[in-house]
Amino acid sequence: MSFKAILFDLDGTLLDTLDDLADSMNMVLAARGYEQHTVEEYRYLVGYGVPELVRRSLPEHEGDDAGLVDQMSLELREHYSKRWAQKTRPYPGVLEMLARIEAMGIEKSVFSNKPDEFTKMTVRHFLGKFDFSVVLGIKDGIPPKPNPKGALYVASLMGIEPGEFLYLGDTGTDMQTAREAGMYPAGVLWGFRDRDELERNKARSLLGSPSDLFDLNLL
Repeated sequence: MSFKAILFDLDGTLLDTLDDLADSMNMVLAARGYEQHTVEEYRYLVGYGVPELVRRSLPEHEGDDAGLVDQMSLELREHYSKRWAQKTRPYPGVLEMLARIEAMGIEKSVFSNKPDEFTKMTVRHFLGKFDFSVVLGIKDGIPPKPNPKGALYVASLMGIEPGEFLYLGDTGTDMQTAREAGMYPAGVLWGFRDRDELERNKARSLLGSPSDLFDLNLL
């Protein structure tokens, strides 16, 4: 296989953001008297965008209140804006993987279900020494994954056909996005979700560590 570019998911793929996301959401829940969740429970609550994280974190049926979800989404963004770099770190081996990709001359980009400003902020802070052609999060006109519009927009900005992209992500949502966009879906096993979810969503390759990207001859 030979790809011209790689499209990376961010949370759970390049960066371990789970603790900062969990702490931020729990602060919002606690302030309103709702039950908080464990970090392990957040592995299955995050990954769908801010409003959906709020909905999934609320008790049954309360997430149906659109006004409540909108207000708590604003509160979550406020808390996260103050703590996004407290516990977040690149996964082991990610920096070495990115350096090797750059040395090979393969273009790379990021598309996340994080709000666009947080996506750009975290990439700049933790991965700023690397050259990403496009860094994109959710904003007006870019719907959350698994809608493929954002992935296809990245491809158009880079001037590379979707079929020439390797898509690397850690969730079933990522695998769905890759397939809908016509990209090659590869799942990582070091992120938030497990092998079963990735296989159920038709990941064509599974990586146990960042170095597997090269050991499996995906590039």
